[in-house]
Amino acid sequence: MDVSRLADRMLKGRFPTGVDRVGLAYLQYFGVRARAVVRFAGRWVVLSESDTRRVFAALLGTVAAPAKVLRRCVARGYALSWRQYHEALFLNTVHSGLCQPGYAEEIVQRNLQPVFFLHDLIPITHPEYCRPGEAEKHHRRLAVMLSLGRGIVVNSAATRDELIAYALRHDYALPPCVIAPLAPGHVLLPSLSRPLDAPYFVVLGTIEPRKNHLLLLNIWRELVQTLGEAAPKLVVIGQRGWECEQVVDMLERCEAIGGVVLEKSVCEDHELATWLRHAQALLFPSFAEGFGMPLIEALMLGVPVIASDLPVFHEIAGDIPEYLDVLDGVGWKRMILAYAVPNSEAAQAQKRRMQGYAAPTWAQHFVVVESLLASFEEVV
Repeated sequence: MDVSRLADRMLKGRFPTGVDRVGLAYLQYFGVRARAVVRFAGRWVVLSESDTRRVFAALLGTVAAPAKVLRRCVARGYALSWRQYHEALFLNTVHSGLCQPGYAEEIVQRNLQPVFFLHDLIPITHPEYCRPGEAEKHHRRLAVMLSLGRGIVVNSAATRDELIAYALRHDYALPPCVIAPLAPGHVLLPSLSRPLDAPYFVVLGTIEPRKNHLLLLNIWRELVQTLGEAAPKLVVIGQRGWECEQVVDMLERCEAIGGVVLEKSVCEDHELATWLRHAQALLFPSFAEGFGMPLIEALMLGVPVIASDLPVFHEIAGDIPEYLDVLDGVGWKRMILAYAVPNSEAAQAQKRRMQGYAAPTWAQHFVVVESLLASFEEVV
């Protein structure tokens, strides 16, 4: 398993993203059967079985001084990196390194049998919402996946359909591809006590253009102008990302929303679950998503959702949420006002639609993955 991205982010003190949480789930599931690969100083360092256990524990946060453990194990592996492993099943679940020169060559030289997890094609389908140059990087990632992949795991039928269309356009043969929906990467244990007495809404995710925070901030400016102190609060949970200057400017300098819009850039799992559990609704106005874990987490906690009218949201949540066009600012404002009323009829109706909802589980996810891996053995 390539754990280079997880190791790098841990050493930098970065909180796990949705992509990272998938990688950690795979690490936890395959931990006793896998060897860790860390790309360091121009080499692929394949750790020993004992050091792999130590590094996995460090990445999962179950040992003291995890950064020290990681550095020591990688240094030891680097010194012994003459060891070679060939013809092994190779997992890359976080897109890590795939766009870098030499990655494909290393796979070929070692005759590895790679299985990739594809999270989305957003840098290609919606390049305007990503960093400059990210589209070209994603083309290179997909070239490696489609030309060398023994199999590909995707999170939704929406992602699979986009991958099929991409392969056809670029004349790639599609490797075996399975759909394995994601489950929450952490235990949802909210406090019974409300973090705010006043009604509030939550928007959850990295602050980046495609998450459409700007729509909500402009709506909240209008709510404050018309309702004053009676306006509901908005809690923005997520790290600041890229090309989000307008959102940051409003968060830092817009006096109208000061004290009404609260930013939580650092939020531990328990705190996050508590904010979500007591919210009037989760707001999810994204322009594009490959899956949508916050939606799953909200429904698991019995929290209403107001979301963009995206195919993937319909796929994972059916008719439970309220769906709105991503550009319908008037509609979003009207829906927010409807849900701002405690125990509103709209909220009660959505909660009735939640009855019987069962979120995906990691056990179900890995049944699909194991079936894909077993099919390789049958071919052999």
